[in-house]
Amino acid sequence: MSWLSDSLRAFFRKGDLLLLSLCLLASGYGLVLIYSATRYLHSNRNIIVQCAAICLGVLVYIFLSSVDIELFTSRSWKLLLVFNVGFNLLVRTPLKVVSNTGNDSWIRIPGFPVNLQPGEIVKLSFVLVLAWQMARLQEKGISRPSSVMQIAGHTLFIFALLSWASGDFGMGLTYLLIFVVMAWAAGVKKRWFLLGLAVCVAGIALVWPRISGMYFAQRITVVIDHILGNPDTLYNQTQGIGWQQTRSILAIGSGGLFGQGWCRGIQTQSEFDTSLPARYTDEIFAVCGEEFGLAGCVVLLALLACIIMRCVWVARRACSPQSAFIAMGYAGMLLAQVGVNVGMCLYVFPVVGLTLPFVSAGGSSIVTMYAAMGIVSGIKMRSLPSWLRDRNSFS
Repeated sequence: MSWLSDSLRAFFRKGDLLLLSLCLLASGYGLVLIYSATRYLHSNRNIIVQCAAICLGVLVYIFLSSVDIELFTSRSWKLLLVFNVGFNLLVRTPLKVVSNTGNDSWIRIPGFPVNLQPGEIVKLSFVLVLAWQMARLQEKGISRPSSVMQIAGHTLFIFALLSWASGDFGMGLTYLLIFVVMAWAAGVKKRWFLLGLAVCVAGIALVWPRISGMYFAQRITVVIDHILGNPDTLYNQTQGIGWQQTRSILAIGSGGLFGQGWCRGIQTQSEFDTSLPARYTDEIFAVCGEEFGLAGCVVLLALLACIIMRCVWVARRACSPQSAFIAMGYAGMLLAQVGVNVGMCLYVFPVVGLTLPFVSAGGSSIVTMYAAMGIVSGIKMRSLPSWLRDRNSFS
């Protein structure tokens, strides 16, 4: 008990209370939106699960703030790597929750009250292992071909494993964007990013004739047609593959400047099949736009931007490159998910099933986000004092 009391005193003295406050504000905003978006279900289950996940997330935040994550990763990186592979493979076992969308990214553990999403949880340990790897390679030169091949190979392996096991390309995209942010922060030269982009474009051009008929590829083409205003695919843009995003931008547009009012959104409160789909998960930003308008969306995005900027602030003051890469990795994780989710709702990005961090309903997502921020808080607790800090490093 003395260890617990000492840890709590240390947290309230040195922990990142500002970051925790920002997370709780974003989660509170999410609860307001989830309550409105689930009224049509005539059940409070989603609110109860979300509140329980937030409470658990806060406890995890406080606990991880007291963990020396750099020391833990250095000693346990092999175990973490095995966890990354093994936990993702659970969606290929009888534990998986079968989906009719081809995205089998959830598992159900007997006796556990909620389903788990391995790809969501593994993001935490993926960042830790990749940061450890980058810190070791930076000593030899992070932009050397062998170094770039190692960190890129690690990322592509996890991406391929996740995509093959669950079919969740949206989650896999998050891993790639995390890698880009971390590699940029580590000092990988721009030419490698340009080369990687060229390889991706060439690869897509080569395989596109074979995959163009697949459902995921159609989600991409419908967005392109919508942006270009292709009249030949108007039905598909509005009633076919693009129906979900059409409902989303209609909801956002109908909100105007200040919205239709809480619990008064026409699509949000509708029980008909023509209403807003996935309104309390993937499309919750559209609920915000419909009921709170542009002003509400700006407030929500500002909250999330403050959380991301706080992670970057902690990274710049970290005691070591490894800790800095971890904080930047979680900043990249948040930035990727916010950008992709909002892009989906605005019909400028394909539907890939990513939640809005701290806001969308989902126990795995909430606890994962608080865990990531708890690790960032722990890095802040162990940051260098200003008189030892080289402000020119990690700029």
